[in-house]
Amino acid sequence: MYSAPSPATPVEPITPVRQAFARFDWSATALGPEHAWPPTLRVAVDLMLQSPVPMATMWGHEGILLYNDGYAVIAGARHPEILGMPARQAWPEAEAFNDRVITECLAGGTLSFRDQFLVLHRNGAPEEVYLDLDYSPIPDGQGQPVGVMAILTETTAKVTAEKRVQGERERLGSMFEQAPGFMALLHGPDHVFELANPAYMQLVGHREVLGKPVRQALPEIAGQGFFELLDQVYGTGEPFFGTALPATLQRQPDGAYERRYIDVLYHPLRDAQGRVAGIFVQGSDVTPRVLAEEEASRREAQFQVFAQAMPNQVWAAGPDGLLDWLNDKVPEYSGLPPAALLGTGWTRIVHPDDLPQAGEKWAQALASGVGYESEFRLRRADGTYRWHLARAVPLRNEGGSVVRWVGTNTDIEEQRAAALALAHLNENLEREVAERTAERDRMWRLSTDVMLVADFEATVLSVNPAWTRLLGWQASELLGRSFMDLVHPDDQAATLDEMSGLARGVTTFRFDNRYRCKDGSYRVLMWTAVPEAGVILAVGRDVTDDRAAEEALRRTEAALHQSQKMESVGQLTGGVAHDFNNVLQIISGNLHLLRKTLAKDEAALRRINGALDGVARGAKLASHLLAFARKQPLSPVVLNVGRLLRDLNDMLRRALGEAIELETVVAGGLWNTLADSSFLENTLLNLAINARDAMQGHGRLTIEAGNASLDDIYALTHGEVTAGQYVMIAVSDTGCGMSEDIVQKVFEPFFTTKPEGHGTGLGLSMVYGFVKQSGGHIKIYSEVGHGTTVKLYLPRSVEAELSSGPLPLVEAEGGSETILVVEDDAQVRETVVELLTDMGYKVLKAPDAQSALAVVESGVQIDLLFTDVVMPGPLRSPDLARKARLVQPNIEVLFTSGYTENSIVHGGRLDAGVALLSKPYAREDLARKLRQMLGSRAHPEG
Repeated sequence: MYSAPSPATPVEPITPVRQAFARFDWSATALGPEHAWPPTLRVAVDLMLQSPVPMATMWGHEGILLYNDGYAVIAGARHPEILGMPARQAWPEAEAFNDRVITECLAGGTLSFRDQFLVLHRNGAPEEVYLDLDYSPIPDGQGQPVGVMAILTETTAKVTAEKRVQGERERLGSMFEQAPGFMALLHGPDHVFELANPAYMQLVGHREVLGKPVRQALPEIAGQGFFELLDQVYGTGEPFFGTALPATLQRQPDGAYERRYIDVLYHPLRDAQGRVAGIFVQGSDVTPRVLAEEEASRREAQFQVFAQAMPNQVWAAGPDGLLDWLNDKVPEYSGLPPAALLGTGWTRIVHPDDLPQAGEKWAQALASGVGYESEFRLRRADGTYRWHLARAVPLRNEGGSVVRWVGTNTDIEEQRAAALALAHLNENLEREVAERTAERDRMWRLSTDVMLVADFEATVLSVNPAWTRLLGWQASELLGRSFMDLVHPDDQAATLDEMSGLARGVTTFRFDNRYRCKDGSYRVLMWTAVPEAGVILAVGRDVTDDRAAEEALRRTEAALHQSQKMESVGQLTGGVAHDFNNVLQIISGNLHLLRKTLAKDEAALRRINGALDGVARGAKLASHLLAFARKQPLSPVVLNVGRLLRDLNDMLRRALGEAIELETVVAGGLWNTLADSSFLENTLLNLAINARDAMQGHGRLTIEAGNASLDDIYALTHGEVTAGQYVMIAVSDTGCGMSEDIVQKVFEPFFTTKPEGHGTGLGLSMVYGFVKQSGGHIKIYSEVGHGTTVKLYLPRSVEAELSSGPLPLVEAEGGSETILVVEDDAQVRETVVELLTDMGYKVLKAPDAQSALAVVESGVQIDLLFTDVVMPGPLRSPDLARKARLVQPNIEVLFTSGYTENSIVHGGRLDAGVALLSKPYAREDLARKLRQMLGSRAHPEG
């Protein structure tokens, strides 16, 4: 199956798995050698090896594992070790899973798994693997599951990525929920709340804000500038950050208005096209701090106590901007003593990359007297940096001059990371939605499968371009039309049933029907369809070629089954004929002896002759059985069928009778064939008589002869046929014809449609055996009421036909030579010895070849060795003949048998130079054959 292809066959790529197949000793497995594999397995393996999709076959109850290159990639380092192993042993860590698959599929079931989790040792260590798996049974010729076909797709990367994304979302969600500052996500120009963390909900009094525009959710802040700031950020795309912004809120439904101070960041969020789609709100409720700062201005003495109590880093500076005080949080965080941080020492812990902008903003604040705000990274005692939001406000005297700066550093590492991650996540989500939408559109446009959207009245609402490529219909020709107009009439009822199921919410899966192409032809489509939102969404795959291949496989398997059955029946009938011929030989020989003894008793002679006629009929039946079993020795010659038909014309007309018209048609340039002319004549006579009976004596018989070539495709689907050139003989009648069931049985021995007592049922069996033994092919075409045609295909011969006349008839007389009879059947042996003795011959006898050789080597002069072909013991008859000629070179050898063996017959033909007298034979036939072989010898004197 995997040998080098012929020049006419496309060369398949030599892949690693194909190389492994070629090296593997399949005869050591339960499958046996590749040439003995059943066709079902051969086809399944060929399809699998040609597929780019990872596939595997598990054969039989052992689940012998065969797979393609795609599967080898999934198997990892386990390939090629597991090739040819039972699947349960190949993957012991998945033994229970594979056992279930094999058991259920061999029972006729199918299995499908999506993202199936397995732990596999495919590269020497346990590995978590996710797979999409589809299993279906592989039927044999009788439809019984004999194997399992698996299609695999590894989804490990996809599942892992999904889990990672889910974990990222959960982590960000957790950060969002646990952030100390308030956060919210607003969508659209109306600033609709999509998200709000607990800190934000606490700020606004835990009222219901999600899904509401900010003006509706927080109506009390109208006129405070927040709505205008949001509109500004959304309109300009520029972020806004405000500190200590006062906000008057009604935090309880019927409560008093409360003034809060907040630091807030409004950051625009953009979609995949760069347009502002929402605003991220982040900030802190700094009311306590502001109130504390106000209180500090009134009570300077309490400032440091308050500052030390702050969770943030707090510092103070003079009007010149030099730090003159800081709370304990700063040295604790930085690991430096307070003295090292005073003045401009604080710049030592600012990240070098952030120092320029932090210093510039501080200088601007000092110059303008406006509050200071900057984000930068501060070095911690362990050397790491964390983002901080530094804010400072000036304290003024009554004259308005800045007398002091009070500032804080707020750790915003988590808030900043969460805000950035959330913004990134939203950007990714928006991009992913856009990409998936584009991907769906590409799939719709580029898919080779037809896609359909229709209502439950079968009206086409939308189709993809594949309808034009596959069926020839333009979308404009289908929209608004019922797709039932295109369904094959024979498939409409089943299609309506599927639509009824869809209307009830039942999904359609792997449903086949035929759709009419624009050119009038039909294609088989396999549909998957689901009901959704009041319409039918369906995808149809073109499986026309697949279904044709399945039908071809079914026909091939049926032909193989019939061939195997006929071979088995042939072996049985051949064996029966062998025993039958031996019995007939005993009866025939004794009747011939008895006829000579009672030569003067006319009444006895009549009975003996009647019995001999019965023996002849029995011998003819046995001959037919041997012909069917392909064990009848043939004497093929090169002959021209046209000449043979001309010679047979008169005989055929006599056999058919005057009421049947005979027509013979011979094609010009008819090739010669190599066949046994006597058997071919009997074959044609048999077919003519069968046709006569089928026509009940009235009708027309046509015999045609012509040249025919049977190609590889025909040979593939017709069992034992060998592709090549043949001479075809067709015998056609106008009789009653036969049903398909009868046609399947006509070649079986003893099968007949004639009344009991009218025919043996062996005629067509003999025809079948003769044609097959001649290396040919036979095919019957019949239809009830329309007659029958039998076509014989005999191999072409390129040699010329030789004309030869009949051999001269030798007189059936006896002789005086010495004959050694070798026969293992005692009754046959004694009968033959008596016949030969009665003819005047000197007779020696032996029960086996070993004993006969001893007689030959004893020195007794023997003129002819008469031996059965099949003998018991270690010495075979052909070997006996060879050794006898070495001892006595002039000895003649005559073989006899009721059943030819391969020892003297090869390819259905008697070996050159071998003389054979088939059992049962008459006394006259034996006498004539002996004289023919011994006639050239001189009779001994005296």
